[in-house]
Amino acid sequence: MQEVIDSHCHLDFPKFNRDRDEVIERARNSGVVEMVNSGIDLKTNTSTLALAKQYDFIHPTIGLSPLVVSHYGNEVADEILLQLEQHAAESVGIGEAGLDYHYYKEDREREHQKEYFRKVIEIAESYDKPLVIHGREAEEDCFAMVRDLDKVIFHCYGGSVDTAAMITDAGYYISIPTIVCFSEHHRSIAENVPLDRILIETDSPYLSPRKGRNEPAFVRDTLPVIAEAQGMEEDKVAKATLKNTRSVFDL
Repeated sequence: MQEVIDSHCHLDFPKFNRDRDEVIERARNSGVVEMVNSGIDLKTNTSTLALAKQYDFIHPTIGLSPLVVSHYGNEVADEILLQLEQHAAESVGIGEAGLDYHYYKEDREREHQKEYFRKVIEIAESYDKPLVIHGREAEEDCFAMVRDLDKVIFHCYGGSVDTAAMITDAGYYISIPTIVCFSEHHRSIAENVPLDRILIETDSPYLSPRKGRNEPAFVRDTLPVIAEAQGMEEDKVAKATLKNTRSVFDL
């Protein structure tokens, strides 16, 4: 069985409250040797750090979702920025953070997200941590803002193939989610991204390739799809994504 890493999940979210330990055990039993668990706000940054202390194979990133910035405003966002500063050293990365244009169409709203994204970028840079980007319908703007960083992961990438090429040409990583199992657009991304720039993720509990809730064990479902898109063996995809994830997060 190939060993893999789920490079982005939310095991601390309430959907796992009733069976979190079993979900983690299922992942490990299916060859998911490590998991990167991502925070998005004050509460989940705290819980992801706690979860990582409980399991040595779960690694925390702490972030500030653009949806949190837009929905809760500056006071909450400023408090989260302070939290990122205080706990950056305990984390393998900063994020998820970025821009989300799906729900926020007005220039004023988008500029507000950019203002806070710039501050998160500065924290990632000052602590020399990889930045995990949430860039929904805003991939090009996100890319333009992070050009000075060394390590960047575009989490759950759904942008254009052309923008993906610019991202990987810059030496950054594209994380392919489990929806590649049923999305033609994501398959075209998987086909075109160089193997040494691909990570795989579930974004659990969201985006399940099966019915119901997603979980880290299902990250394996991406292997045959990406292997077919790239025209190679599953084992090669597993080994490359494992290596890439360990490299970018320094695991």
